[in-house]
Amino acid sequence: MQKTNFLDLDGHILRTFLAILENSSVSIAAEQLGVTQPAVSHTLSRLRKILGDPLFVRSGQGLMPTETALALKEPVQRALDSLKNLTDDRIFDPTTEEMRFVVAANDMQRDLVFPQLLREAWEEDISVNIRFLPSGQPTVNMMREAQCDLALTPLPPDGPDIFQKPLFASDMMCFYDAEMRDPPATWEEYCKADHLTVQFAGGGTSIKVITDLEASQIREPRVSVPNFNAIPPFIKGTRLIATEMNLMRLHTLSSLSAAPLPFKGNVVTIYMIWHERSTNDPAHMWLRNRISAIAAGVPELMKNL
Repeated sequence: MQKTNFLDLDGHILRTFLAILENSSVSIAAEQLGVTQPAVSHTLSRLRKILGDPLFVRSGQGLMPTETALALKEPVQRALDSLKNLTDDRIFDPTTEEMRFVVAANDMQRDLVFPQLLREAWEEDISVNIRFLPSGQPTVNMMREAQCDLALTPLPPDGPDIFQKPLFASDMMCFYDAEMRDPPATWEEYCKADHLTVQFAGGGTSIKVITDLEASQIREPRVSVPNFNAIPPFIKGTRLIATEMNLMRLHTLSSLSAAPLPFKGNVVTIYMIWHERSTNDPAHMWLRNRISAIAAGVPELMKNL
């Protein structure tokens, strides 16, 4: 018995089958579908081969369906309805949906945006659950393989199917304990200082990747930590310094003193990135819009520091 490969079926074949079944005629089906009669005959031949059944036999001036064809009518119609639903606009109401997301974000981006987002959503009786992953340096495969729904990062991967939106930008600052030392006043003092950096999963550090500083220009960091929240306990009570984004004064490094760098540093942008498959999903759009709205208020918060 011939084994049917369902992957050989598509919407055009199924619609042609129904048109022939409804009209008992190849020519009338072709007229209804707006194609040529040979095109319908060719499609019917393909379907007969796929299913291993003649489907229709000649009877007088028309075609008579076989038992197999009659049995297929309802399943084929349901399949076409399901395909149509894939392209229909999805009805979306955030107050009636149980939304679940996986978000990749390092602790700085996570803590700056998502506590407020979740508080506001829950106050509006919107059910949203988020599982967080450390983003490190996100890769294209991380997004393509759906390891997360979106990521917040200063290091967006480059790919034609990866979408990105800048959320906020910040210059770099020197963070330190003012009870233990003054900030470096010159480039030379900065290079000789004891540095602390964040070591990203997958390689790279915050001081090298974000500031573009060459390893030979400064001392090798005395301490490397896995996340930004670990910086204050190591800076407090020591002469260590950390070079991080100014906006960390809002939350992550608010307990430390901060001063401008004694040289021209980079302005770093945090991007929201996602895969193209999520672009038109209404729940995903809801999440992106909420993140964007919170990010838009960050510059005003920085003014009040």
